[in-house]
Amino acid sequence: MNFITKSWKGILLCLVIAIPAWFAGQAVPVIGGPVIAILAGMVITLLLKNKEPLQEGITFVSKKILQYAVILLGFGLNLSVVLETGRQSLPIIIATISTSLILAFVLHKVLKIPGNISTLVGVGSSICGGSAIAATAPVIEASDEEVAQAISVIFLFNVLAAVLFPAFGTMLGFSTTDGGAFGVFAGTAINDTSSVTAAAATWDSMYHLGAATLDKAVTVKLTRTLAIIPITLVLAFWRTRKEEEAEGGKVSFKQVFPFFILFFILASVITTVMTSFFHVPIEFFTPLKELSKFFIVFAMAAIGLNTNIIKLVKTGAKPIFLGLCCWIGITFVSLIMQHFLGIW
Repeated sequence: MNFITKSWKGILLCLVIAIPAWFAGQAVPVIGGPVIAILAGMVITLLLKNKEPLQEGITFVSKKILQYAVILLGFGLNLSVVLETGRQSLPIIIATISTSLILAFVLHKVLKIPGNISTLVGVGSSICGGSAIAATAPVIEASDEEVAQAISVIFLFNVLAAVLFPAFGTMLGFSTTDGGAFGVFAGTAINDTSSVTAAAATWDSMYHLGAATLDKAVTVKLTRTLAIIPITLVLAFWRTRKEEEAEGGKVSFKQVFPFFILFFILASVITTVMTSFFHVPIEFFTPLKELSKFFIVFAMAAIGLNTNIIKLVKTGAKPIFLGLCCWIGITFVSLIMQHFLGIW
C-alpha cells in the first residue's frame, strides 16, 4: 500500500503519455511509439514545476517495466523455428554484431564518448534497436538520459534505413523475383523491427512478391534478437570486473547478474515447447508480444520524463556520428558476407 500511495501519480502520468503514443506509433510505425513517448515525456517534464511527488512512480516505470518488457519479448521467439530458418544468416549476424561493437568501442576511446552511450548505441545498432537497449541498460546501470540518447540515435537511422534501403537494394541489383537476399540484407543491416518490416514490405510491394521478403527479414531479425542473451551476460561479467578494479576487492556477480534475462529465456523456452510439441499456434502468444511492445512505450515515457531535452541536443553530435559509423559498418559487412556466402 505504501508503494501504491507513493507511486500511483507517477505511474499514471507515464500511462497518460504512453497510451496515445502507442496509438500514434501504430499509425506511423516507422517512427514508432517509443520515440513518440520519449519526445512527449521530455516536453512534458519541461512544463512540470514540481516533479518530486511523481518521481518514485516514474522511476519504477523506467526501471522495472523496462525489464518486464524484455521478459515478455521472449514469448515472440520459437527457438527451434528461428534457429532452423535463421541459421543461413547466422554468420552474417555474428559479423555485423562484432563490427558494430568494435566500432563503438574504438570510437568511445578516440572521441571520448561516454562508455554507457557507446555500449547502448553499439548494441542497439547491431541487435534489435530499442529492445536491445532496454535489455542492456539495467545491466550497465545506464541513466535514463543515456537511454534516451541511444534511442534517439537508433531512431534516426531506423527512419533513414526504412526509406533508403529499398532503393539501395534496387541499385545494388538484388533479385526482384526472390525476396530472400533482400530479406537477409534488411534483417541483418537494419536494427529495429519496425524499420525492418517497413523496408521488407516495401520491397515486396515494389516487385509483387507477396510476403516472401517480409517473412525472411523478420525471421533473420528474430535470430538477431537472441544475441540479447550472450551480450547481457558478457556485459554483466565486464561490469563485475570493472567494479572489482575500482573497489580493489571482490564484487559479487549476483549483484550485477541480469536475472530478468533468465525469465526472457524461460519465456522463449515456454513458447518453443508449446508451439513445437503441443502444437499451440504462435498467434496464442500475440497478446503477450503486444504487451511487451506497449511496456517499452510505457517505459520510454518515463525515460523521457527523466531526460533533459536541452542537454540531450547539446551532447548529441558525437553519439549521432557513432551511430552513423555503426550503421555504415553493419551495412557494408552484411553485403560483403552475403556476397561471400553466395546469397547475393
